[in-house]
Amino acid sequence: MRLRPRFTAALALLISLPYVAACAPAQDATAGKGGHARVAEKKRERAECRIEVDRFLVTATCHNPNPTVDRVALHIECAQWWDIDTDSRPKPVFPAETLRMDGRCWKNVQSAWVSHQKPAR
Repeated sequence: MRLRPRFTAALALLISLPYVAACAPAQDATAGKGGHARVAEKKRERAECRIEVDRFLVTATCHNPNPTVDRVALHIECAQWWDIDTDSRPKPVFPAETLRMDGRCWKNVQSAWVSHQKPAR
């Protein structure tokens, strides 16, 4: 059976389309409308926090380089079931301010993290 040149070209194109579509980078619906800029903007609105754990002591240091206020709270999960996990009250970190929060467990710390909230208006 002999294939025509047009049919061969069309077949080659159809076979290559799924490969090209699979290799193309995925774009979200807002990409054309500056969606990537909005994501980067949201990340910049948060204070930068560093957490240090020393066995049973936790220290979180948050610095806000942004012109907006960020509210941060320290959360500590203790390793032992009888040890009480703690969540601090949200505290505002004003522009160009550094805030330090401390907490502890009686024995060992399993995990610690800082949550961010928008300031109440």
